[in-house]
Amino acid sequence: MTWTTAIPAVTTAFLSSFVEAVEALTIVLAVAVVRGWRPAGIGALAGLVLLALIVLALGPLLDRIPLHLLQVVVGVLLLLFGMRWLRKAILRAAGIIPLHDEAVAFATETEGLRDQARREEARLDWLAGLASFKAVVLEGLEVVFIVIAVGSARGLLGLASVGALAACLVVVAAGLVLHRPLARIPENTLKFAVGVLLSAFGVFWTGEGFGVPWPGGDFAILAFAGLFLMVALSAVALTQRARVAGLS
Repeated sequence: MTWTTAIPAVTTAFLSSFVEAVEALTIVLAVAVVRGWRPAGIGALAGLVLLALIVLALGPLLDRIPLHLLQVVVGVLLLLFGMRWLRKAILRAAGIIPLHDEAVAFATETEGLRDQARREEARLDWLAGLASFKAVVLEGLEVVFIVIAVGSARGLLGLASVGALAACLVVVAAGLVLHRPLARIPENTLKFAVGVLLSAFGVFWTGEGFGVPWPGGDFAILAFAGLFLMVALSAVALTQRARVAGLS
């Protein structure tokens, strides 16, 4: 383990977990505003328990997979995952699709729950808890996958987990203090950075699994990140020009 792999791995786990935690917190807070903290908290806690069980089940299986095969599988999945994030970030930065707004998402989720309240008052606490549960599980599964992916291929699972846990604690603490979504966070910028890092790790791990001797060893991760960043920024500029030309 070297700092050239440890620092990008922890940074990737932290940033990606931060984004997912903000999205989950938005829904949990919306549930709490409409129906109170009891159903919101019970649903979120149940989601965390399920995620913990999934992690405990997956952990022992990683030791049984040959390292080169694990690197190839993780590398391909990371690359696909990263390119998906990067594509959306590029389209948002270019103005093709609207930026993700946590304040709007909070208002939408809150209004949806209130509409359900008017239609199904008797079942609302159960439905509110289920909404909180689904938010934590769905966003948490992405965090679990990213942590396992960036950490398992080079013995960095512990460090990646620390980065993810730190991000989740920061978001939860801020949410409890502010009692509202973290709307000022430049989420698209974070997703742009995470997409670049995940894609860089994906190329690196895939090559490692196939036995490619990367020039510079682990420093190749930084080179790949720089390359993906340059290509992504160029894609934003080209897409913006095409959009402006299409409007004129």
